[in-house]
Amino acid sequence: MGAPVWRAHSHRYTHHSVVPFGSHLLYRRHDLFLLCGRHLRMAGQANPFVRRPIFGLSHHGLTNTAVAQPPSTADMDVRHRRMRRKAMLINNLFAFIGGGLMGMAKISRSFEMMILGRFVIGAYCGLASGLVPMYVGEIAPTSLRGALGTLHQLAIVTGILIAQVLGLESLLGSEELWPVLVGVTVLPTVLQMVLLPFCPESPRFLYIIRCQENHAKSGLRRLTGRQEVGDLLAEMKEEKRRMDMERKVSIAELFRSPMYRQPIIIAILLQLSQQLSGVNAIFYYSTSIFQKAGVQSPVYATIGAGVVNCAFTVVSLFLVERTGRRTLHMLGLSGMCGCAIVMTIALALLDSVPWMSYISMLAIFGFVAFFEVGPGPIPWFFVAELFSQGPRPAAMAVAGFSNWTANFIIGFGFQYLAELCGPYVFLIFAALLLFFLIFTFFRVPETRGKTFDQISASFSQHPSAMMDLDMELGKRSTELDYLGGGGSLD
Repeated sequence: MGAPVWRAHSHRYTHHSVVPFGSHLLYRRHDLFLLCGRHLRMAGQANPFVRRPIFGLSHHGLTNTAVAQPPSTADMDVRHRRMRRKAMLINNLFAFIGGGLMGMAKISRSFEMMILGRFVIGAYCGLASGLVPMYVGEIAPTSLRGALGTLHQLAIVTGILIAQVLGLESLLGSEELWPVLVGVTVLPTVLQMVLLPFCPESPRFLYIIRCQENHAKSGLRRLTGRQEVGDLLAEMKEEKRRMDMERKVSIAELFRSPMYRQPIIIAILLQLSQQLSGVNAIFYYSTSIFQKAGVQSPVYATIGAGVVNCAFTVVSLFLVERTGRRTLHMLGLSGMCGCAIVMTIALALLDSVPWMSYISMLAIFGFVAFFEVGPGPIPWFFVAELFSQGPRPAAMAVAGFSNWTANFIIGFGFQYLAELCGPYVFLIFAALLLFFLIFTFFRVPETRGKTFDQISASFSQHPSAMMDLDMELGKRSTELDYLGGGGSLD
């Protein structure tokens, strides 16, 4: 089978990959409006009711990220044993219940319902942040895996932009309508629950974990649009053979085993490079940052940053399979580091040089753009690529926990760092970005055009084997060209 066949049916993969992201249009939406509690400055002026003291209890808004951490780790067994599609359907109940509780909080005159809703949404976030990219990574062909994986981030940033627009006081960000704003969560949840049953279960999960060959073939036929899928099944058989030789991998084993230690460290640091880059500090406090920069309409400038966010995620969508994950990630990190330095200089000189407000605004837009080129979308699906079917659930759990923990730290601590360091606070992020750039250059391999089995096998042989494999496949245009002699595509 040649590459054009896969391209001819790529719409099938896009369709089945988009549906799981439906409710992701909601979960970052709650981060936007409530994560920073009484310090929120995200999408328009914070609602007066939400700003009241009972809703500013000790950063209650951080419950979303705090509660997301345990589920992101605890769902390892769910990911390993439960059907991917069924797990996502069940997880939607958390979003439905959480959105309902928050939407009914005002009419019930109960701030406890708001806080409980945040807890429930947090549980949903922790589970969804692992289940969705893992499902998409398992059903996507190697030649489309990066592009389809980027849809995860595109759904998140689209939710951010929708939240920023709907949160304007002239729309739903008013005293009367804010319950509708937080309760609208249930709409994409219901949509996903209706559409997800039409998506196939992960053939890789069905065959390798459940040993259901006939069901796996059926799923492959739905995904590829052809009846003969023996070559695809052969690749899964080889991966299953390797996995059967391994004992069940626990989280502790990921760190103890030399085979998994390097990829799990890479996975963790990639997640940290996303959250500790400073982008969430920008979005949590962007309106106040624009105000300090002297921008006359900071709310609309924040929405402008959201538009840039979406636009450059789409750019990454088209570049990730052409230039590679590693290259895009380094490009994003280096660009963000430069923008952070420019932003620091502009904010420091703002009082003496008024036109620096425009420079700081451009630096913020550039910072966001470079984030979406690499560090935004890539860590989510890169983790799934580093591991074979056996250790993947445990690795996704560790990566998700790392991501949400770093998210919590930034959401909680940035305001204090900003008060302490003033305009120089972004130099901290510049230093972190430089560290992650150096680490990526020396330790992170390129996974473009490689099957899961090839990637995991290279780590089991020797870390440098990945670089050798990259050189070997570098001149191949697609995975299918390489596998034409008897291999198969993911």
